[in-house]
Amino acid sequence: MSTVDWIGGLVVLGFVLVAVRMRGTRASGFAFTIWVAAFVSAAMFYPTAFRSWFGYELRGLIVPLIQIIMFGMGTQLTLGDFRRVLLMPKPVLIGIALQFSIMPFLGKGVAILFTSDPEVAAGMVLVGSAPGGVASNVMAYLAGGNVALSVTMTACSTLLAPLATPAMFSLLAGQYVDVPFVPMMITILNMIIVPVAGGLVVNWVLVRAAGAYPAMAAVPAAIMRALPVVSMVAICLIIAIITSLSRDALLAGRFVAAIIAAAAVHNGAGYLFGYWGARAAGLNESDARTVSIEVGMQNAGMASGLAISVLKSPMAALAPAVFGPWMNMSGAVLASWWASRPPEPSGMAGESGREPSVERTAASRRHGS
Repeated sequence: MSTVDWIGGLVVLGFVLVAVRMRGTRASGFAFTIWVAAFVSAAMFYPTAFRSWFGYELRGLIVPLIQIIMFGMGTQLTLGDFRRVLLMPKPVLIGIALQFSIMPFLGKGVAILFTSDPEVAAGMVLVGSAPGGVASNVMAYLAGGNVALSVTMTACSTLLAPLATPAMFSLLAGQYVDVPFVPMMITILNMIIVPVAGGLVVNWVLVRAAGAYPAMAAVPAAIMRALPVVSMVAICLIIAIITSLSRDALLAGRFVAAIIAAAAVHNGAGYLFGYWGARAAGLNESDARTVSIEVGMQNAGMASGLAISVLKSPMAALAPAVFGPWMNMSGAVLASWWASRPPEPSGMAGESGREPSVERTAASRRHGS
């Protein structure tokens, strides 16, 4: 084993030990980011381990892994999450309008500012055109936001993604890459909507089975406890596979600093415009915090899957792979800062924002992207 291999092993082991040590502490919200760093380090030092197994190209696992993550999201949803649109139409509509207008154009803006590579630029626009990320729900809860609104916004933006994401990406990224609108729409339906719907059905079946057979009551709870771990592992594997495919470009230093800077600007501007856009529209503090987090945090996993499966471009997948961990880290920081400044109680935010079932939903998504 070479010196580089030994150094790589120590680096990966160091990240793993730090992540394990963070578990159960006040810094546990950052543990996921450290796990991502461990997998990224492993992919940089040992790229072949994440490129193929027994002759099978691991890039083929990216879409199935995303489907597993989205299935997990579906098991956390109920029809009540969609019925809440009727109870709070104004904040939901405002939030989704901001989501699919501000973020795609911000993606275009950072692409112009930070890179001249067309595929990397397309990846930045693709992240901006994605729906809200599932990790936003737990961040909204920690920030004192309206968790019911957060869950509803995530669900609704996800359902709109098959049309909204290809439309905005086609409009803003057509100069960078050929945009196959219909294949992208079909892929989103297959990768996102079908597993989410399957998860909804499984949730419905398990809840009713537990009610009819009390002996089975522990089964849904066990599944809910396992899903965050499964999602975390799936996300880490996706990022490691993408990193291994783009390793040479990363080592050349051509894109790393630019993509990190673009992630910081895109994400930070999303929080800022989301919050003040919501306040300008008359939403209360709790709802504005929720909209800010929903707008600022995108489903980077979906963007990665589209870059690999539809655009066939590991370089386009590089931006989502960097943006995802950054959003989780910044979301945890913002949520912690807002948690120390509780909003004034107000109507729906004070009531539905603390529903026990929704709290459970948010907590179970702690490791989503």
